[in-house]
Amino acid sequence: MIPLLVEIAATLVARVWLAWPDAVRVGLAIMFLFTSTAHFSSMKRDLAAMMPPPLTGAMWLIYLTGVFEIAGAIGLLVPRLIRPAAWALIAMLVAMFPANVYAALKGVTLRGRPATALWLRTPLQAFWIAALWWSSVA
Repeated sequence: MIPLLVEIAATLVARVWLAWPDAVRVGLAIMFLFTSTAHFSSMKRDLAAMMPPPLTGAMWLIYLTGVFEIAGAIGLLVPRLIRPAAWALIAMLVAMFPANVYAALKGVTLRGRPATALWLRTPLQAFWIAALWWSSVA
């Protein structure tokens, strides 16, 4: 839920200076930079536990997706990279969704708290995909 709040706050601040599509894209970039930090913090082991077998515990994949989030966030801010970055982030959100399902079904915790429930996580993923599409691809 915190990433959503980060995105909304960043979007509203950016909206002071930018049109809605650009503000949403800036908000998404900041949100992805924010979420990428977990991939390199003490939370990385919790993220690795979310990965379904046979990838459970694969730290290399946690680092890789963190780098992809950073690259995608930067790409959303570089005019000639906006569309490819948005497509890559959309693909990553889709590819990472099974980890969210696995975490919810297996009761994996993040910093000792339950992972976001699927009834909330699923619409959030769809929202971020739609926001990427609307602000960067359409």
